[in-house]
Amino acid sequence: MVVMVTGGAGYIGSHAVLALRRAGYDVVVYDNLSRGFAEALQGEAFAGVPLEVGDVGDRRRVREVIDKYGVEAVLHFAALAQVAESVEQPARYFRNNTLQGLDLVETLLDAGVRTLIFSSTAAVYGEPERVPIPEDHPERPTNPYGRSKLAFEFILESLAVARGLRYAALRYFNVAGADPEGQAGERHQPETHLIPLILAAALDHHPVRIFGTDYPTPDGTCIRDYVHVTDLVEAHLLALRKLIEGQPRVPAVTTAAGVAETASGGCRLVYNLGSEKGYSVREVIQAAERVIGMPIQTEIAPRRPGDPAVLVASSERIRRELGWAPRYGLEEMLATAWAWHQAHR
Repeated sequence: MVVMVTGGAGYIGSHAVLALRRAGYDVVVYDNLSRGFAEALQGEAFAGVPLEVGDVGDRRRVREVIDKYGVEAVLHFAALAQVAESVEQPARYFRNNTLQGLDLVETLLDAGVRTLIFSSTAAVYGEPERVPIPEDHPERPTNPYGRSKLAFEFILESLAVARGLRYAALRYFNVAGADPEGQAGERHQPETHLIPLILAAALDHHPVRIFGTDYPTPDGTCIRDYVHVTDLVEAHLLALRKLIEGQPRVPAVTTAAGVAETASGGCRLVYNLGSEKGYSVREVIQAAERVIGMPIQTEIAPRRPGDPAVLVASSERIRRELGWAPRYGLEEMLATAWAWHQAHR
């Protein structure tokens, strides 16, 4: 099977390419390189993986790539994903994440490609009413980033009913770590993720910012659920296999297992991806100090707009239905990321 990975030159996308290759899939990367890096696909593990440059909203270019490689399924990671930036530039986020996403999925369906795994986010929930957060939690995103992702989920749900799309929306909590074999790691420009910022601060001997110390949490800093990127992409492969296998077709309903099926053959899977354990910003910094064996300087900064106080997943559904189980804990995430950052200064 040929799988196209949009955003495959980015952090999670490049790890997904590795996982797909290791599982025996043929892969083509589609990326406009606005946030990804062509060099992320270098090295023996990526040998033979073609990189096609283009926007997901460019219907003609997407169709050209589909036809050229015989694409049969898509893992869709291409997106803008900075909360603070989305607050400042909401139109850009809706245009990129929602409208261009619609261009992509309509092009796929027109080409006969009905299988899509979507990189969604825990930001669709907003401030949680209960923790851990289950998939049936009310969806009230507090920032344009989360709203742009949720809007695209609504589009996918409608196209599953109307046009037989078979998709999974995987709602990430905080992704961290690097490939344990050292073939890929985390790089963003600009960098906004906590763990790489902590490690860069340690390497360059400068303070790491803590955005807000007055949240209603035990130490006043935000609490997040972290999942290793290798565990995360394994969930994508499990969801892909589930969609390929197919589900019994029934009239448009949602089953007790949370799978929406339609007479057109469409299928909707929604899963949270997290470890079900939360760590505060201060706790992550302390864990990093243990892993790297040196103190890390900090400085206090104001809260960032749109940041909920606590986000911790319930991943019980995907554990039960697909047998997914994270293998790596926080210190292993930090250790693999530290090894990669040291090797790629």
